[in-house]
Amino acid sequence: MKQVLIVDDSSTMRKRIAALLHESPLIRVVGEAGSGREAIETVEQTRPDTVILDIHLPDQSGITLLKRFKAAYPEMKVIMMTTLDDPRYRKACLNLGADHFLSKAMEFERIVDTVAENTAH
Repeated sequence: MKQVLIVDDSSTMRKRIAALLHESPLIRVVGEAGSGREAIETVEQTRPDTVILDIHLPDQSGITLLKRFKAAYPEMKVIMMTTLDDPRYRKACLNLGADHFLSKAMEFERIVDTVAENTAH
């Protein structure tokens, strides 16, 4: 079973993602975080297999967290999910080790399959 942490500053978005993930018997949401500080604490406590990470958080960039998580936990999958479907963000995140980069507007429904498959790019 994949253990997932959802990190997004919008509680509505976190709940939407969690609702989708709960549909899969292969996925368990182990936590939610609305800030970078909360994300760091929750990762340390729960050690999820996968983190779904928004780029924009109120206290720090998701890109900064991506670098931190990949350095500390290289086996952990990080899925960047953002409204900023800019090719520059996509390229930067993938170059920094993100396993996937999904647009909330265009690829939201792919989140369950992406978490379940857990393969790079």
